[in-house]
Amino acid sequence: MTSTMIDGKRADSVRRRERVIKALDSALRAGDDITVSGLARAARVDRTFLYRHRDLLERVHAAATMPVDGSRQAAVSRASLQADLANALARNTRLAARVRQLEKRLSGQLGESAWSESGMGPSTDLDQLQRRVVMLEQELANKQGELSEKAEELEAARAANRELTRALNHAPR
Repeated sequence: MTSTMIDGKRADSVRRRERVIKALDSALRAGDDITVSGLARAARVDRTFLYRHRDLLERVHAAATMPVDGSRQAAVSRASLQADLANALARNTRLAARVRQLEKRLSGQLGESAWSESGMGPSTDLDQLQRRVVMLEQELANKQGELSEKAEELEAARAANRELTRALNHAPR
């Protein structure tokens, strides 16, 4: 590049820097919201110009964190916004886990309700069922006792029948 071209580029860069500084001062006086895009638009430069000139970018970020109305209110910093975002994400994660837990619990309760209303589920009166089980067990024990008595009587009748048959078979004719 020739010296004239280099001088021309430098002069253009200086003019752009001056426009950015004027736009920044104007935004600060007006109390406007200061953003890189808005400032680049007001100064009629590309955003990349600000990103290539770190000193200008730092001035923009510093001005963006200053209180707008000059009150004693603390400026919001990028770090505090990131901390707020991290806290919000953590809270979102906790709430999502709680929602899943509640959905699972609701699903279980709805399932039990549908199961019992269908008539296929367990009866709601467990005490009554326990009494019925005890009664049926007692009835079963009584029937088993009767069955064993009848089995003994049957065995005695068979033994008597065998004796009579043997006596008839051995009797003189």
